[in-house]
Amino acid sequence: MVQANNNYSREILDLRIARSAILNVLLTLQDAERGQRGFVMTQDPNYLEPYSESTARLPERLRQLHKATAAIPAVSRRIEGFDAIIDEKMKEMAGTIDLVRSGQRDRAVELIRTDRGLQLMEDARSTMDDALDQVDDRLRVIVAEQIEVAANLKWTTVSAAVAIVLVLAIAFFVIREHIRALSQARAEVEVLNAGLEERISERTQDLMRANQEIQRFAYVVTHDLRAPLVNIMGFLSELENALKSLTTYVLADGKTLSEQQVMDARTAVNDDLPEAIGFIRSSTRKMDQLINAILKISRDGRRKLMPEQIDLKLIADNAAASIHHQIISAGGSITCDFAKARHVVSDRITLDQIFGNLFDNAVKYQDPSRPLVLEVHSYPVARGRIGVDVKDNGRGIGPQDLERVFELFRRAGNQDQPGEGIGLAHVRSLIRNLGGDITVESELGKGSTFKLVMPLDLTMIVRSTAL
Repeated sequence: MVQANNNYSREILDLRIARSAILNVLLTLQDAERGQRGFVMTQDPNYLEPYSESTARLPERLRQLHKATAAIPAVSRRIEGFDAIIDEKMKEMAGTIDLVRSGQRDRAVELIRTDRGLQLMEDARSTMDDALDQVDDRLRVIVAEQIEVAANLKWTTVSAAVAIVLVLAIAFFVIREHIRALSQARAEVEVLNAGLEERISERTQDLMRANQEIQRFAYVVTHDLRAPLVNIMGFLSELENALKSLTTYVLADGKTLSEQQVMDARTAVNDDLPEAIGFIRSSTRKMDQLINAILKISRDGRRKLMPEQIDLKLIADNAAASIHHQIISAGGSITCDFAKARHVVSDRITLDQIFGNLFDNAVKYQDPSRPLVLEVHSYPVARGRIGVDVKDNGRGIGPQDLERVFELFRRAGNQDQPGEGIGLAHVRSLIRNLGGDITVESELGKGSTFKLVMPLDLTMIVRSTAL
């Protein structure tokens, strides 16, 4: 539309130039005729001045006329015979002036009265008027079209302005949201950076703790496995001494043996050999139990975890069902409250073993002077973790044994219950395989609270470990 408006403006300019050129030729011709008639009628040389000026300017104005109308076919067609009319008119005026100059004024007046000059002038004026009409008609059309284009351009400009405002508003909104997102991301990065040192410290402590546990485990394993070996070696010596006495008796080959040698052989057969064999058998059985316990923890650590959506209350209820009769029959109670935090993505088998071991320990080490009260409840923990407390009113654990109870083959308190000291060590190994941990708060004679902490989504732990 802007280009069309520019085209219309250029065409209007061309038409106005053409119109001006037509009027200039017509006025020049009229000025020449007026000077010619004044000179013929008065014979005053002063009238020749406008005639001479007009005849001098006329060729240039005719050239300008043709140039201005060359690009306007409708006008140029109207003035095709105009030059011939002008030439004839100029000859008519020059002839009358020459007659007056030669003293034949009457003849010049007669020529004027023949209306020949008037007719030529009328033809010229008619041609010019016709050309002017063509120019004016085209001007009216162009002006009307230009007004319409201008109106359209105005509304287009208004629409474009509205569109620009909308685009700017949208851009402002997008930029604001982008800035807000950047601000949030920057805030999150600052929070992450602020907690990075804490997390590094936690990881360092975890590594140190794991290293200490490995050292303790190595010490415990070597110590507890060495004890049966020492017993076996000691009783092998006893067995060797008993065999010497027995060998002397068996290989006597009819020789007379002293009463002491006979008594030594009988003692070896009746006492020393059975005792040594019994102790050796007991030591090897102890070694087998220790090795099986180590293999059990090792197998659990190597087992592939299978994360799935789990309802912790169902896990706790299933574990509680296995000891429900033992507790209820003694007047006790079990309460499982998972209202604050209930669902996790974790390994079902591992959680079954954890709750089963903790509940069995609560029953095993209950205080015989009062009914067992077992309470379990969960709660959310920061950074996508969940806590579960298993609280009982059992015997309790002394402060010196709060960490020792989680060591392999270590037991605390009065050892009046069967066991090998691997239950809580197994629980700690299991919960740490899930990316969590277990601690205990306890007081002798009042009870214990085992505090589990685990991630809400085990897949995140498994993924980060794989990376």
